[in-house]
Formats: sequence, structure tokens, C-alpha cells
Amino acid sequence: MTAAFLAGLIAGYGVAIPVGAIAVLVMGLAARTSFRVGAAAALGVGTADGLYAAAAAFGGTALAAVIAPVAGPLRVVAALVLLGLATRTAWRALRPAGPVAADVPRRGLDSPSRAFAGVLALTLLNPATVVYFAALVIGRRDSADPDLPAASAFVLGAFLASVSWQLLIAGGGSLVGRVLAGPRGRLVTALVSSAIIAALAVTVLLGG
Repeated sequence: MTAAFLAGLIAGYGVAIPVGAIAVLVMGLAARTSFRVGAAAALGVGTADGLYAAAAAFGGTALAAVIAPVAGPLRVVAALVLLGLATRTAWRALRPAGPVAADVPRRGLDSPSRAFAGVLALTLLNPATVVYFAALVIGRRDSADPDLPAASAFVLGAFLASVSWQLLIAGGGSLVGRVLAGPRGRLVTALVSSAIIAALAVTVLLGG
């Protein structure tokens, strides 16, 4: 079980460390709002990675075969969601703040519960993650029947690795947010984050 847990840790860091649209989103949320929101988003990413690791560990080749035919449509949906988030982020940063702006309920991904649910859903739209985990599981398993304790340890390792890395990203975003605490800094952070997310959405759409 220790070997399976370590394999899960390695697999989790392998899929989490490359900086992509989700990492930028987590960092941007923490920078513009608070570490609580960023941490909730990080937990959403880790939960999605854990679910995919579980699906791969217990489903293996059969699940990968089911996901592969719909990879294209899922990629389009993910890109559209990212473009929507980029547009909303830029619009909210550019619109003039009214005298009662502080009393308006927070929308979008600007609260912990919404950040968790939104980022969880967005991460689940990435079919490459389950294929990645499935390939790792298939490569390290000798039989078609999953060993329950080992598979569970693998999933736990992947989940903890993903969450720990995303929390580190959220912490970095929170520190940036403290440095850029003024209105101008928030505006620049939001616009830069929006531009990067939009560019990454185009990359996802093109299959990069």
C-alpha cells in the first residue's frame, strides 16, 4: 500500500504541477478575493483529480475507452467555459463600482462554495486527466481486477498531491493579492488573469 500511495503522490504531482488554465484560475481567484476562495478552488481541483484517479484505478481501460470518443466535445465545452470566465473577469474589473457595490452579493466564483463547485466542474471537463491516470494505472497493474486497498491508497496519494500543490498556488496568489491590494493592482491582476485564461482557452480549443 505504501508503494501505491507513493505512486499516487507522483501521479498527482505529475498532473498538477504543469501550469495551465486551472492553475491560473486558482491563483487569480486568490489574488482578487482571498485565500479562502483560492483554497476552496484548490480543493475543487484536488477533488476532481481524486475522482478521476479513482475512476482510472477502478475502471482502467474500459473507462478510458468511453471517454476518448467524447474528448473533442468536452474540450470545446471546457474552452467555452474558460472564455466565459475570462470575459466575466475582465468585465467585472472594468465596470465602474457603484456606491453600493460593497453590498452586492458576491457572484461567479468569488465565494468559497461557488469557487469549489465551479472549479470542480471545470476540472472534470478535462478528459486528458482520466486518460493520464488510466495510463498510469494500466502500466503498474498486473491484472484486470483492481486491488482495493492499493487502489484506494493510490487515489488518496493523487488527491493529496493535487490539493497540496493547488493550495501552494492559491497561497502564492493570496500573497500577490496582498501586495496588489489597491484598486489599480486589482484591475491589473484581473485583466492579466483574464487575458491568460482566454489564451489558454484558445489553446485548449485547438487541442494544444
